[in-house]
This record gives sequence, C-alpha cells and structure tokens, in this order.
Amino acid sequence: MSILISVVSHKQAYLVQRLLSDLERFSPAEDLEVVVTVNVEEIIPFKETDFIFKLTIIRNKTPKGFGANHNGAFKLNPSGFFCIINSDVRLIQDPFLLLSPLAADRRIGIIAPLIINGDHSIEDSARRLPTPVRLIKRILTPKKDGKLDYNMKKMIYPDWVAGIFMVFPSNVFAAMKGFDERYFLYFEDVDLCSRMRLAGYKVVLEPSVSVIHEARRDSHRRLRYLLWHTISGLRFFSSSVFWVTLIKEFKS
Repeated sequence: MSILISVVSHKQAYLVQRLLSDLERFSPAEDLEVVVTVNVEEIIPFKETDFIFKLTIIRNKTPKGFGANHNGAFKLNPSGFFCIINSDVRLIQDPFLLLSPLAADRRIGIIAPLIINGDHSIEDSARRLPTPVRLIKRILTPKKDGKLDYNMKKMIYPDWVAGIFMVFPSNVFAAMKGFDERYFLYFEDVDLCSRMRLAGYKVVLEPSVSVIHEARRDSHRRLRYLLWHTISGLRFFSSSVFWVTLIKEFKS
C-alpha cells in the first residue's frame, strides 16, 4: 500500500536532507512518495531526482501554517496512507511497521511511534487532553524524573499524540477534512486527535516502533512562537471540540 509522506522545511533543508536519507535507508522505496514543502525561501541542497523514491518539492510564495502545509501535501495524492514527519526527526528503523496495527484495526485513525529525545529519554509525546488547569499545573510543577502522562512500555490509546510523526489511513484523514487550518502552528494535533476520538476512531501510540526527535522548543525561546502557542490554546479551549471532549471525559 502506498504511503504519502509530508515534510515541511522552515530553513531546515539540511535536516530534511538527513531525514530523506534515513527514509531511503530504512523504508521500501517502491511504496513511498515524499512531498517536501519549503515554507520559507531557502537554498535546497538536493534535487527531486536525488533519491530512489518519488520526491516532490513545493515552494510556498508566502509562509503557511502547520495544518495548511500538510493538508496541501495530502491533496497531491490522497491514497493509501498519509504520514507527517517533522524535519528534525531521525529514523533508527523502518517506521512503517506502524502499518501492521492499522491493517489489523480499522478503527485506528492515527498511530504514532515512540518519540525518543536526543538524550535517549522518552519524550512526552502522548498526553491527556489539555485543559487550562492542566496547563497551569504543568507550568508550575514541571515533570521530573521522566514522569509521563502514560506508561509507554506497551501500546496505548492516549487522548492525543504530538504532530511530530503521525500516520493516518488516507480515507480517515480525508473524512476528517485534515487539520483545522485556523490553527497556525500549535494545537492542530490536539484538535485533530480530539475530533478523531469524537468520531469513534482510536488514537494510538505503538512503542515497538521508535524515532529520535531533535527538538528545538521554539515556543520556549521566542516571543512570537509563544504568542502563536497562546492564541492557538485560547482558540482550542473556546471550541466546541474541546468542550464536547471534556464533557465526555467527565462522564466516562
């Protein structure tokens, strides 16, 4: 079954090149099609013909948000499976072993691998539904000793998984109309996972498959990113998706 992969570059061409080389090394080329969206003008050190899989490079005239870029890539070939990968991800095995659980359970709408930080610790990429109270508690009492919302030693069904690496059956992604483009950079993953769950689909993290995330944490370092993060959070907390999900949580 074909896999369409979407990667977005924000002046990160060297990271994208490493990721593409990882894909060439670990994944079956005949099943892959990769779309790289250059969101901010930059020199790209590779060509569409440099890899054994089909590669399409899109250059945006003006920068777009996370959801808009991935939705645009999906529209190029909405068949089989759709995968989004951050440019700062490194592969250590074939990540598309994730397709086996998808094939076994048609109610899975999103599946993600275990995300490992550069220091080899487990990233908290699977979390409970964020609420204002939980976010405040998270800020005031930072997690210590690697404490996570979930035990990630076995397959879990979290409230949401971070949009670092996600795989969707393309028909499900299309049915959900993809990411909500009203979010510019943050909370798109929370919103889509919440809508998936409300529609009866499962959100899954499969720890037998892992990738490395060399995170940059821009919202912690730049005022502009922090502002985008805050605006997206306020938009989500005022949405019907949030309130219906929260009510279902309290009832369960």
